[in-house]
Amino acid sequence: MSTTYTLDTKTDRAHPTPKPMKRLTVPAIRKRKTDGQSGEPLVMLTAYTVRMAQIMDPHCDLLLVGDSLGQVIYGLDSTVPVSLDMMIAHGAAVVRGSYHSVVVVDMPFGSYEESPEHAIRSATRVMKETGAAAIKMEGGEAMAETVAFLTRRGIPVMGHVGLTPQAVNVLGGHKVQGRDDATAAKVMADAKAIDDAGAFSVVIEGVLEPVAIDVTKAVACPTIGIGATAQCDGQVLVGEDMLGLFERVPRFVKKFDDMAGMVEKAVAQYAADVRSRSFPAKEQTYQPAQ
Repeated sequence: MSTTYTLDTKTDRAHPTPKPMKRLTVPAIRKRKTDGQSGEPLVMLTAYTVRMAQIMDPHCDLLLVGDSLGQVIYGLDSTVPVSLDMMIAHGAAVVRGSYHSVVVVDMPFGSYEESPEHAIRSATRVMKETGAAAIKMEGGEAMAETVAFLTRRGIPVMGHVGLTPQAVNVLGGHKVQGRDDATAAKVMADAKAIDDAGAFSVVIEGVLEPVAIDVTKAVACPTIGIGATAQCDGQVLVGEDMLGLFERVPRFVKKFDDMAGMVEKAVAQYAADVRSRSFPAKEQTYQPAQ
């Protein structure tokens, strides 16, 4: 039986509560695709906080603690400045807030590229200090040796090919990949290398749809698309993007609600009530005993 953390409305603190649902496992995710065929698509969203994890967890197969928290939470211009300590703090929060999904934590830029030994030191910290089930690393053929090194030592790895945000300075921006034969071939080669190295899944981001379809057919592990194709074995979006918390989002995002509008409306009402002294009312204050 897994343990989750629910908010106690009397104290606003997290307390462990047993739940009658077992957490999914990395092997279970990997088995969703057999002989090149996948069943029900995998559902993945990013989560960075306990509360968001609690809300998303029952509906997802995987929760990704993405280094996108750099922009979403911290207001940074890119994912490059994100630190390992930041990822660990948010990773631990998401694990505490979930009981069903496989939690995957992004390895931030500079925490794994130097060597497989460098990567395993960073990945070991992530696994020990967060309780997550797996880590995610960007890069294709160049990272295959590291993926194999980690996997053989008990650290499950999710790959990430195509548009890799940590390489934004090399790519010259967030550009769609696979528009010509050379970049299409690179996406395919990268995905195959990561698959052969033992990754249990691979994210395909910002890739021309026919290329993403070909890659999905070519690799044995499940592919998870973001700006790719519905034919991937699963999909991922930044949670705040799909909830409509940001005005500007990438083309591949569908806003499933207008949370920004709802929050703004509630805040405006709160401000009006405070200024009119209608809040707090009697029911929100402590009165002397009768």
